[in-house]
Amino acid sequence: MRDAAAIQMSRVPGSAQLSDVTAGLLGQLPSWFGIPEANAEYARAAARLPGLVAYSGTEAVGVLVYQRHFPEAAEIHVMAVAPSWHRQGAGSALVSAVVSDLVADGCLLLQVKTLGASSPDQGYAGSRAFYRSAGFLPLEETDDLWTANPCLIMVRSLARTT
Repeated sequence: MRDAAAIQMSRVPGSAQLSDVTAGLLGQLPSWFGIPEANAEYARAAARLPGLVAYSGTEAVGVLVYQRHFPEAAEIHVMAVAPSWHRQGAGSALVSAVVSDLVADGCLLLQVKTLGASSPDQGYAGSRAFYRSAGFLPLEETDDLWTANPCLIMVRSLARTT
């Protein structure tokens, strides 16, 4: 098992650098990101949206690009972790870092969209389990957002409870 404590987090504004890192990591994950047009759109979004990059030394091992829709609500637009870092803490570190940043800025809700369980693609069961373990709950599955793919919208409350 890799040492998740060795992961360094870098906050990156939307930029060519973030776009390149995003495209590179998506290219390593054809089972999840196998639609070239969608990957190109994710890379374009990373050029304008903020994100976080997880590094092990100088190697980018994960990326999370997010969008603030309203002061109270944000969305993980895309997240990818290098295959060799799956189940090693990089994804959890990315989510924890963005949650920490958003909470500090007064955000109350975070959403993520992933392939719904009604799809026969079993690879996404792990994605849904990961997000659930990170505190996200399923809100709605719809066929209205993505062509020919059910979209599961998951949400996490960032509100502090006392």
